Amino acid sequence: MDTLFSNDRITFNLKDAEIVYYPDFFTEQEANAFFEKLLTETPWQQDPITIFGKKHLQPRLTALFGNNEKPYSYSGITMQPHPYTELLLQIKSKVEHELNYNFTSVLLNLYRDGKDSNGWHADNEKELGRNPIIASVSFGAARNFQLKHNTDKSQKLNILLENGSLLLMKGSTQHHWKHQIPKTTKPLNPRINLTFRTIS
Repeated sequence: MDTLFSNDRITFNLKDAEIVYYPDFFTEQEANAFFEKLLTETPWQQDPITIFGKKHLQPRLTALFGNNEKPYSYSGITMQPHPYTELLLQIKSKVEHELNYNFTSVLLNLYRDGKDSNGWHADNEKELGRNPIIASVSFGAARNFQLKHNTDKSQKLNILLENGSLLLMKGSTQHHWKHQIPKTTKPLNPRINLTFRTIS
């Protein structure tokens, strides 16, 4: 796998994927301030998911915000969006300016410690359209983000998503790859992840 470095980003040359990582998209001061406000001001919820016929609470907290009142459904859960806050609009504006792309919605995830996780999946729900663009912003503790190709076992990647970073996934990535935030036994502080997307 070839990796291309520029002044502010890392581009991964992967099969059937377009992935770019911006490690210092927000300053540490900005990231820490955003984290504290999001942690206390977000209406977090913990929805049940069904695994092998049994219901379990998701191992993380979530919240959905949007500007078009479109719900988002995944893993048997349908979330209704809250109106964007001024803080989320501020973050969204910087992401959109960098990527030259407008997003309608953002899904927030709160990983309270290393036991909270998100299993292997792709962001390929029909309401995201074909070849969705996903922009993922991280605040708080750094967590490993793992990717694997659906059919080519030689194609896999681990990225440490750092405080204030931005990860961009676009092109056919969601059709050919899965990703996860694995559990860890290491003691970790909380992490908040914002995944901007377009829901039609």
